[in-house]
Amino acid sequence: MKSLCIKTNNSDLLNYLLNELKNIELKDICFSKNEFKLYQNIIIHYAGKNEELFFSKISSMLCFLVIDELEETLLKRLIMQNYFYFDASEREKILAICFDLMADDFTSLFDKKFKILYDIFYRFLSTHKSIILNGFINFRLKDYLSILDEVVNEAVNSFVIEKEYLEFISLLKLYINSQSCGCEMVHIIFSSSESILLDENKNPIVVSDDIFKAKYLSDISFSSNDYILNSLLTLLPKKVYIHLVDDYIDEFVNTLQLVFENRVSLCTDCNICNLYKKIPHSEHL
Repeated sequence: MKSLCIKTNNSDLLNYLLNELKNIELKDICFSKNEFKLYQNIIIHYAGKNEELFFSKISSMLCFLVIDELEETLLKRLIMQNYFYFDASEREKILAICFDLMADDFTSLFDKKFKILYDIFYRFLSTHKSIILNGFINFRLKDYLSILDEVVNEAVNSFVIEKEYLEFISLLKLYINSQSCGCEMVHIIFSSSESILLDENKNPIVVSDDIFKAKYLSDISFSSNDYILNSLLTLLPKKVYIHLVDDYIDEFVNTLQLVFENRVSLCTDCNICNLYKKIPHSEHL
């Protein structure tokens, strides 16, 4: 017979383990919960002959325990330890980004985490008769925590970039609202390959590509249309018509909508759109 003791005082973890043990697909196993001086213990006895299968089942159960029940707490701990200078609401946003990042690569990342945890638990359980969960998780899961730390670091980078982006948008909006309009309207012929500016008489507006003359370019690169943005901020039109020749909306268009707000109108089926749809991109100018 093989016996194993799992020690913890966390009632949620105890209930999770007891529920999993009730449904474990393994014959010749019995278990009980006992309370001792320092810990509540789950005692597991296995009378079967396949000890490798027994250790595999228990190791897998503990892997799911960590990922399902403790991962959020561990992420919060890493965020607090390494990025304590963010306020509570910012830390919550970073945590949400962590979950988004893990969801985007769920299968690959889950398999990687599970394998690391499984190997650690299996090696330990096959050579020890008891495991103290809190201590084990805090001191023996270094490789697993390194994966979570990478996720947190990537989430923080994404959060900072988004924060800087929104701050930049706010500065541009403040600038626009503090200045007088310089012209009635500007048309943007927008496609996935290039953008063209036209004035209210539908004549081309020359867009300078000299970065040294671009006063309003940000440190954030939106797209190759940064110079279009600089020209618009110089012209300050009352109305901006964006003609989506390819029915294509990218981050740059979204940025213009955020910056110029109700001055922007999107169009896909006007005379200008239809005209430029018929002209090859190489002949637009």
